Amino acid sequence: MLRQLEIGKTRARVFSLRRLLFRDILRVGAVAALITVQTNLTIAIATGIVGSFGTGAIAGYGTGSRLEYLLVPLVFGLGSPLVAMVGTNIGANRRERALRMAWIGGAMAAGLCEMIGLCAAAFPRAWLSLFDTDPAMLDAGSRYLHTVGPLYGFFGLGMALYFASQGPDGCCGRCSPTAPGSSSRRAAAGWRCVGPATCPLFSPHWARH
Repeated sequence: MLRQLEIGKTRARVFSLRRLLFRDILRVGAVAALITVQTNLTIAIATGIVGSFGTGAIAGYGTGSRLEYLLVPLVFGLGSPLVAMVGTNIGANRRERALRMAWIGGAMAAGLCEMIGLCAAAFPRAWLSLFDTDPAMLDAGSRYLHTVGPLYGFFGLGMALYFASQGPDGCCGRCSPTAPGSSSRRAAAGWRCVGPATCPLFSPHWARH
């Protein structure tokens, strides 16, 4: 009976909540969760704004932006090993080697995403026509990919360095700049998607006044 009680106490200790463990987990996890929420929230807001310009615009923007989601698992395949490799070398006090690994991984991710982005910018209809052939959708989606596609290399570089920054301690200060960069890039692309001519501030009627 006493042995069972001791085993029960041991299990209770194993599953007890510790503030220090929460702090270590949230130091990385909170930033990762924040960037994920920010990314999806930005797309949702941009989709709502673009939706006011018609179904063709929202369909084109939504279809074009989905290509970015396909880049995430590709970069994740390179970024996951970076967490372990960079963290291991930082722990071994080999910071130069860790930095070199981070930049090499970032360059590989940037090259892969840039190649996909350039192909999407050069042949946007090859991707868009897989979902629909509506002319308005193809026009809006082509504008989006023409603007965003050549910048996909920075998307891959930022994500890879974000993964690498999770290896060393105190990544919050280095990861947080990826959030506003992602928002500004999507906002600019959404603006290009609908076109400045649709805004009242740029209409001929406004200019005459």
